[in-house]
Amino acid sequence: MFRKQNISGRLKLTALGLATLLVVTACGNGASKNTIDGSGKALSSVQTLEDPKSYEGPSTAVLSGADIDPIAQHPEAKLPASIVDAQENQVTVTDISRILPIDLYGTSSRVVFDLGLGDNVIGRDTSTTFDEAQDLPVVTQNGHELNAEAILQLAPSVIITDTSLGPWDVIEQMREAGIPVVVLDSERSLETSAEMIEQIASALGVPEEGKKLAERTEADIEKITAQISDIAPEGDRRVRMLMLYARGQSGIYYIFGKGSGADSLITSLGGIDVASEIGWDGMKPMTDEAMVNAEPDLIIMMTKGLESVGGVEGIADSVPAIDLTPAGKNHRIVDMADSQLLSFGPNSAAVLEAMSVAVYAPDAGEDS
Repeated sequence: MFRKQNISGRLKLTALGLATLLVVTACGNGASKNTIDGSGKALSSVQTLEDPKSYEGPSTAVLSGADIDPIAQHPEAKLPASIVDAQENQVTVTDISRILPIDLYGTSSRVVFDLGLGDNVIGRDTSTTFDEAQDLPVVTQNGHELNAEAILQLAPSVIITDTSLGPWDVIEQMREAGIPVVVLDSERSLETSAEMIEQIASALGVPEEGKKLAERTEADIEKITAQISDIAPEGDRRVRMLMLYARGQSGIYYIFGKGSGADSLITSLGGIDVASEIGWDGMKPMTDEAMVNAEPDLIIMMTKGLESVGGVEGIADSVPAIDLTPAGKNHRIVDMADSQLLSFGPNSAAVLEAMSVAVYAPDAGEDS
């Protein structure tokens, strides 16, 4: 199983810290034109660059498939189901007819739909952007802030969440109202994707479907990781990458370094994580010195963040230091929808594939 291997290192996100940034800056739903429609190319079908370090121009990572693929159709739940959640609460679920899965990246919703329980979902967060959920009422506001009234109006029979959304008083209010609340670990990683899937499935009384979905997810990750390894350059030809989080309207710029999740995403893509190379730990405000010293060939950004600074042309005005790097000189920025870039679950392999195409075959979508 993938979780017992170390193919690409731990892909971990300090979700609570990033959630604070997202709520403060009210990033919206993370959706952007042509970034979530499944029109991207498969890595196996594209011609990759001979020298990706020298490529000039931006590219957007687009999923090659955005459809939900349930592991079962309306599986029969074995209830009551009991689970000890991430906060060591013993939670018993007796009814899954009205499920409310909510978190920073919409990962929980994706898991519930892929388990075959999509018809039971009654609401969504702003990051749940796949087509099957678009008609559901939204229970988050001002970006990713929970709305207690909106949740109570839906009368959920169970809530699946984590600590990436707030205010936490809303979750406590739901518990006081007698609604079972299952809290998951907020750290998202390739290695823990399967574990999270199985936790959600167990809480909803469909553990067998959870095991099958977890195994499928691991197999998909292993397959795309092997493909990336085959096409990524080696040695000095590896692309030096850095992830920059930006909210231009708020003047917020963060570099994601070691232990942030971006580091292992980059190494999974066959790149060099230059933030870790210069000793940048976690998520910290960007400095001009750090940007220049990192010398990235390529900068990874969330789509809404790139838009907030005026796009590729406007970012030089917001962050002049970028123009002093190879990435800035070549306008080499790769963006991906906010709701997808650091989301990990059944979609993990698809995210890695989309990013790899944007990095190594950036012209693949021009004829589509």
